[in-house]
Amino acid sequence: MTATRRKHLQPSQFWNIRRGIPRRLKLLMPIIGLVTPLLLWSILSYGGFTSPTFLPAPTAVMAAGWQMWQAGTLLPDILISTGRVLGGFLAAAVVGIPLGIATGTFESIDGLFKPLVGTVRYMPMTAFVPLIMIWVGLEENAKIVMIFLGIVLYNSIMIADAIKFISDDLLNAAYTLGANRREILFKVILPASLPSILDTLRVNIAGAWNFLIFAELIAAQSGLGFRIIQSQRYLNTDKVLFCIVTIGLIGLVTDYIFHRLAIALTPWADHN
Repeated sequence: MTATRRKHLQPSQFWNIRRGIPRRLKLLMPIIGLVTPLLLWSILSYGGFTSPTFLPAPTAVMAAGWQMWQAGTLLPDILISTGRVLGGFLAAAVVGIPLGIATGTFESIDGLFKPLVGTVRYMPMTAFVPLIMIWVGLEENAKIVMIFLGIVLYNSIMIADAIKFISDDLLNAAYTLGANRREILFKVILPASLPSILDTLRVNIAGAWNFLIFAELIAAQSGLGFRIIQSQRYLNTDKVLFCIVTIGLIGLVTDYIFHRLAIALTPWADHN
């Protein structure tokens, strides 16, 4: 009988599965990921392969941004849109976090809200725009409500799922040590789920920015979403792209803030 030859994995720095990579490679990969699309964009636009209306050059986009800054609209638009996103996001966190904790912890609460949440989350939030205009009006509250409705259920669902993945062995060990239900909730479940709660908020604030465009359909006269829609009507693609890039940069800063906050509040968790 011939011995079966076993195959061994060859060592690799790039293709390691869920293992660390060298620091130099870790710094290089984000640079490549950002430079490659910019290089492709430059080749297509400066090389004349696309129409400026379809894809303006990077310098044209920057010039459009400078024009918006000189006109005095850029900074107010950024501040107004950021305020709307934060308003809807904080309202969704205040409602979604307790609801997610309750439905993930108690089967009775899960049974109470599951049919409602399961139905509403499939409804397109953009379809609620006419109703929001009737219920809330056309002022700032309508835009905040739109963002709130867009992400509140995702907050609760994702947090509830995270809590359901907490090991029963951990809960049983706490019961064995004499913990009551209140102590189980506040000293076991909440600390164990806090990293997931922060990750949920970190993910869903991006959703809040996505719903900003729809929110600013409601009688808006300012904001980045309004400026994108207005520029689209006049085929000002350079301004559209500049506003999109601006939102992306705000998102990067926000994501970094959440990452540092998670490290500070949950030093025991894995933060990659």
